[in-house]
Amino acid sequence: MKRPFNSLLRRGVSMATCAAVIATVAACGDSRQPVDYVNNRIGNISHLLVPTYPTTHLPNSMLRMIPDHNEFTTDRMGGLPLNVPSHRNGSVLMMMPYCGPAEGLHRHMSYRYDQEHSSPTRYTVYLDDYGIVTDFVPAAKAAIFSCTFEQPGDRYIQVTSSGGEIHGEGNAMWGYDNYRGIKQYFYLEFDTAPEAFATAAGDVNSARFAATAQRVTARYGISYIDVEQARRNLRAEIASWDMDAMERDARTAWNDALGRIEVEGGTDDQKTTFYTALYRCHERMVCISEDGRYFSAFDGKVHDDGGTPFWTDDWVWDTYHALHPLQTILNPRAQEQKIESYLRMYEQSGWMPTFPCVFGDAHCMNGNHSAAVFADALCKGLEFDVKRAFEGIRHTVLNETMLPWVRAPKTELDDFYHANGWFPALHPGEQETVAAVSGGERRQSVAVTLAASYDDWCISRLAQHMGLGQEYDFHLRRSFNYRNLFNRETGFFHPKDDKGEFIQPFDYIFSGGLGARDYYDENNAWTYIWDVHHNIADLIALFGGEQPFADKLDQLFAEGLHTSKWQYYSTLPDSSGNVGQYVMGNEPSFHIPYLYNYARRPWQTQKRIRMLMESWFRNDLMGICGDEDGGGMSAFYVFSAMGFYPVTAGMPYYVIGSPIFDRVTIHLDGGKTFTLIARNNSADNKYIQSATLNGRPYDKSYFSHEDLMAGGTLELVMGDRPCKTWAVAEESVPPSEGSELRPMSGK
Repeated sequence: MKRPFNSLLRRGVSMATCAAVIATVAACGDSRQPVDYVNNRIGNISHLLVPTYPTTHLPNSMLRMIPDHNEFTTDRMGGLPLNVPSHRNGSVLMMMPYCGPAEGLHRHMSYRYDQEHSSPTRYTVYLDDYGIVTDFVPAAKAAIFSCTFEQPGDRYIQVTSSGGEIHGEGNAMWGYDNYRGIKQYFYLEFDTAPEAFATAAGDVNSARFAATAQRVTARYGISYIDVEQARRNLRAEIASWDMDAMERDARTAWNDALGRIEVEGGTDDQKTTFYTALYRCHERMVCISEDGRYFSAFDGKVHDDGGTPFWTDDWVWDTYHALHPLQTILNPRAQEQKIESYLRMYEQSGWMPTFPCVFGDAHCMNGNHSAAVFADALCKGLEFDVKRAFEGIRHTVLNETMLPWVRAPKTELDDFYHANGWFPALHPGEQETVAAVSGGERRQSVAVTLAASYDDWCISRLAQHMGLGQEYDFHLRRSFNYRNLFNRETGFFHPKDDKGEFIQPFDYIFSGGLGARDYYDENNAWTYIWDVHHNIADLIALFGGEQPFADKLDQLFAEGLHTSKWQYYSTLPDSSGNVGQYVMGNEPSFHIPYLYNYARRPWQTQKRIRMLMESWFRNDLMGICGDEDGGGMSAFYVFSAMGFYPVTAGMPYYVIGSPIFDRVTIHLDGGKTFTLIARNNSADNKYIQSATLNGRPYDKSYFSHEDLMAGGTLELVMGDRPCKTWAVAEESVPPSEGSELRPMSGK
C-alpha cells in the first residue's frame, strides 16, 4: 500500500516540512494535528435547505461514506452505503447488519441509533434495536467495516441494490448497483465465511453468520469498470484486517492535505472551523481512474487515461468562485488533470459540461463557468491544452442553449441573445412561448445575461493567449452585454422584454416568483447588482463613480426584508445568512464584501468580512448558513480566514480582507512557503494600519498570484480603528477589465 507521504514528496514538499508543521503545533503545547481539528458535524442542521453531511473518506477519493440519515436530528437510519458516488446525489449498495429472527430481515430496514461518532478517518455507531456496533474506515477505492454483535440471535449482514445483481459464495459477495444509468461494481470479502447466503428478487443478498459470532469484519473495493477491477482495487489498498492501521494511514493522508495550510493564533473554535472548511474542500472533485483506466458516463465507455487521471463530480456554478482557485494554489498538478478531464468530457459528449458527475452532466443552474476555470488556470500558469479548451467552450457557448437546467441545442431565445445582447424576459402573467424552458426554473433572463457576459470575457482570455484577434474582439465585445440590462435610474440590473423595454412594475426584492427565477436565480436583484466579476471598474462607472457605488454597497447591507421572515424565505429560500439584503448563504454573494476595495474603501471590507465570518461560520451544528455544495462555501471561508479572496476567477490577483489568524503559512509545491502575518491581531484589531511585502512597504489592497507562488511574506499591522490612508490611492485598487473595449489590434 502506498503511503500518502509519497505523494507529498513527489509534489516537492519535504518530510522535514511536514515534521515542522507538527513540531510547531507541539511546541505551542498542542499535540493535535490538522485532522484532529475537523468537526464534520458543523452545519449538520440546516438553516433552511440542505445540511452538510459528515462524510468519511480520504481527500478527493472515489469512495465516500455518509450514514443514511438526512438530518442530524432524526433518530432513524437506513444503513451504511458502500459508496456515495456523487455529492448530494444519493448512495449505492446499502450495508445493513441485523440480529434477530430471519423474518425480521428485509431490504428497507430502519435503525434507531446512538453513540454515533464521525470523523474524516473513522465512523462508528450503535444500532440499539439490534445491539450492533458498526465500525468503518476508508481507503481511496476500498474500505473496511466491522459489526460487533452484543445480544443473542442470528447474525446477518445484507447488502441491497436498486435493480442490480448481488452474488455470494465462500467468504465473498460481489455484483453491482444501478446508479442513475451506470453500474457501481463491488467486491467484498468477510474475515469469516458465512453459514449461508440468501437472495431475494435478485437484488438483496444477506449473509448469515453463526449465532456465536461476536464480530464480523468485511473489506471491499468498488469500481465503475467491473467486478474484477473492484477486487484489484481492494487488493491494492487493503492488505490486512487491521482497522487501526488503516485509520493511521487515513490520518496521514488527511494531515498531508490539511497541513498544506498551517495557521497560528486564533481560538480553538476558529481553528476547528477553518480545518473543517478545508476538509470539505477535499470532497470534490474525485479521481476515478483505476489502474490507468476510467469509465466515462459521457460516452458510456472505458478509456485508457494515458497517464493523466480522470476526475469528475463538480458543480462548477458553485465551485468556480473559490474552490477551483484554492486548489490551483494547493494542488496545481491535480488541477491540470481536472481541466484535462473537462476537455475529455467535451470530446466524448459534444458539449462542455456544467455539473459533471459520475453519471454524466447533471447540467444545472445557468452559465457555463468551466470557462472561468480555464481562464483562471491560464492566467495562473497551469499547463493544459488551451486550444482544445477554447474550441470546446466556444462551441458550447455559441451552439448550446443558455436556458437554465436544459441540455439541448440553442433555441430562438438564444438566437435573440446572440443578435441583441440580452436574454428576453416575460412580463408577469405572460405565457411562456418556448417549450424548452424548464417549468420550475423559468428563463432567469438577468442571471443568464450576466453569466454569459462573464463566460465570454473568460473565453476572450483564451483567444488572446492564442493570438486570435478576431475571436478575442468578438468575445470581449460580448462581455459588455451586462450593460444592456443596467437601469441607470434605479442602479439595478433590470430584465427587459424582447422589445427592449424594462419589465414594469417591478419589485427588486420579490419580483420573479419562487427564487426570483423568472429573472434572477435563487437570489433577488440586490445580489445580482454585483455579478460583474470581470469588469468591476466598468460597474463602478455605471453607478457614476466610487461614492454612489459604495453607497449602494452600504444600502445592500442595511436594506430590510420588507416583510416577515417566513414570507421572505418562502419566496427566497436560498437567500439565507442575510445581513440586510446581502446573502451570505449563496455563492453569487461571496465576492461582494471585497468590492469596497475597488471603491478605495478597504477598511469597510475589513470590517464587513470579519463580521460575516464571525456571524455565519462557527463551530456548531448550525455553523454554516447555506448550502455548502461540496466545498463551494467552505472555500470562501478558507480564503477569507487566511485574509484574502480571488474576486475574479480569470485574473491572477487576490483581494485583501482581514485575516482571523496571527500567522498563516501556505506550503507550496517545490518547498516554497507563502506566509501572511497579522501583527496585533484580535477580534477588535481587525483593521489594517500598514503592510509590507517581503520586507518592503506595501500600499495595495491586493497582491498577485505570482507574489504568492514565488513564496514570501505579507505582513499586516492591525489596529482597532479604520486606517483610511492605507491602500486608497488609485494605483492601490485591484485590477479590473476596465470600461473601454480594447481590441487586440489596438494593444
